[in-house]
Amino acid sequence: MKINQIKSGMSGINVTGKITEIGEKRLVSTRFGDAFVAKAVLEDETGKIPLNLWRDQINMVKIGDVIKIENGFSKEFRGQTELNVGSKGKITIISEDK
Repeated sequence: MKINQIKSGMSGINVTGKITEIGEKRLVSTRFGDAFVAKAVLEDETGKIPLNLWRDQINMVKIGDVIKIENGFSKEFRGQTELNVGSKGKITIISEDK
């Protein structure tokens, strides 16, 4: 799947892209308790999408890494479609920016 094909409310998303931005991590309250989240931007040749990195995912990736997301899901937040990788999903680093 390409980034420009991702619409809000989808699940089972498999997409590959490059991390072009990572914001500051912040503490948020979720229904599962408090958790750190950082907003990153995932980009491919078709576009870009905000990617929410939760807890351990934040330290997994760096700007410039090409990653593969398996079984991700998308939600709309403040009018924008965002990509998430939940407990059933997986992030794999394909190539690291040296």
